[in-house]
Amino acid sequence: MTKNPTSPTPSRWTGMVPVEDTALAVTDTGGPGIPVVYLNGQFATQGYWRRVIAELGPDWRHITYDERARGRSRRSADYSFEAAVRDVDAVLAARGVDRALLVGWSYGAVVGAHWAARNPERTLGAVLVDGAFPYDWLDEAMERRIRKLFKRMSWFLPLLRPTGLAPRMSAGQQADSNIELGRLSRESELGPVLDGITVPVRYVVASGTSFGSRGDEQERIRTSLDAVTDRNPNIRIGAKVTSSHGALLKKDFRAIAGAVREAAAPEHGGHR
Repeated sequence: MTKNPTSPTPSRWTGMVPVEDTALAVTDTGGPGIPVVYLNGQFATQGYWRRVIAELGPDWRHITYDERARGRSRRSADYSFEAAVRDVDAVLAARGVDRALLVGWSYGAVVGAHWAARNPERTLGAVLVDGAFPYDWLDEAMERRIRKLFKRMSWFLPLLRPTGLAPRMSAGQQADSNIELGRLSRESELGPVLDGITVPVRYVVASGTSFGSRGDEQERIRTSLDAVTDRNPNIRIGAKVTSSHGALLKKDFRAIAGAVREAAAPEHGGHR
């Protein structure tokens, strides 16, 4: 972030940021450190990052937020991927941040990859946590499987919403979002995005299955990174951990924090 030496150090802030037809629940720890913006999993909330934030500590400025209809954020008529990318801009503008380091998990990793590719001058670096793998995993059979899965879940999702464990989206909207992610993850779509990134990127890669996957599907998807790192020297695998996709934010927060420090190092002359 480019600072005016006479400008005050931003203080801690929690509130709602109006965006289009909705408002996003945002938390900004403030402070003089490098701004780090955390991009959640597809139906997750900002609280998932608490261990990573605690591990990095107060030398960094941590900005988290709930995506539309997740957590404390309000509903919207638009749950598209492009809306998720626009919301990064809205949160940064609301908090007065010019340049930031992005940390995205799962769906958030794809959002982070797109934002970094489109905004190289504003991106200090990115950490992509078990997401943004360019692989053609979506076909007609998988699309049917996704719709069937969310339809089966539709009866108990309303029971989870008051706890914050499920978004305020219909089962059909959640299925549509997951299918859109599959289309965006195709090698022909995501590959050029990753190839165009010019800032330091570190992947933290999980092991085993993720929600809805079977057998070794997820591990085969992860192998697509080999070609990415061969083509783009800015992108490296920072860590391969033993935790599953759903557990690594809880169990491997130290590896994620280490990747954040590494991604920031080229810009700032070393590890913090």
